[in-house]
Amino acid sequence: MVSTKFINQLNQKYGIRFHNEKLLEEAFTHSSYANEHPNDGIRDYEKLEFLGDAVLELAVSDYLYRHFPKLNEGELTRLRSNVVRTEGFSEFAIECGFQNEINLGRGEEKAGARNRKTLLEDVFEAFNGALFLDQGMDGVQKFLKKTVYPLIDKGEFTDSRDYKTDLQEFLQQNGPVKIEYQVISESQMPSHFVVELKINDKVQSTGEGHNKKAAEQQAAKAALQKLE
Repeated sequence: MVSTKFINQLNQKYGIRFHNEKLLEEAFTHSSYANEHPNDGIRDYEKLEFLGDAVLELAVSDYLYRHFPKLNEGELTRLRSNVVRTEGFSEFAIECGFQNEINLGRGEEKAGARNRKTLLEDVFEAFNGALFLDQGMDGVQKFLKKTVYPLIDKGEFTDSRDYKTDLQEFLQQNGPVKIEYQVISESQMPSHFVVELKINDKVQSTGEGHNKKAAEQQAAKAALQKLE
């Protein structure tokens, strides 16, 4: 069951209160839990995840179309692709407090599934699918305006260049080079990472981002700008 504390948190932090709380409960129910409790009448989140995937793509497309009028079709497509890649959804799920609300079967719980990034990504999509069914696209947009869109406006998804690979290729033109990324600061509410980049054990740069991967890319970008 989804906790009363979490329901109140959704309302206080995001202005969301589900009319049909069964949809909310379904969004947080893994198939392992549903299989262990067949008499509870709770479905798992897989169909909501399917819907949420499409809802997120449409919602983000609408936002980008309205807020980035100077971008052409190709640029909008690349930016949307960067935003809706599921790799970042796990951080949003943690930031929104979804992690502790997932209903898991005993085996999955013991296996540490609650911390599995792919599961958290699925739950984030399922939640948006449930929100769409309960409150329509307006409800989804309201939620994304407080979670995903601020990061779009800050430009975190704009750059699609793989700076880590480019840096590695640049440095290793004349032989092996030791490249090390280390998280030196991390917070979850909101999600924020600071990464330090060392080249041959010497600090070269730092980078910040809403997840570790984004922070590493920013550190690699800063290093490339110095070296090039």
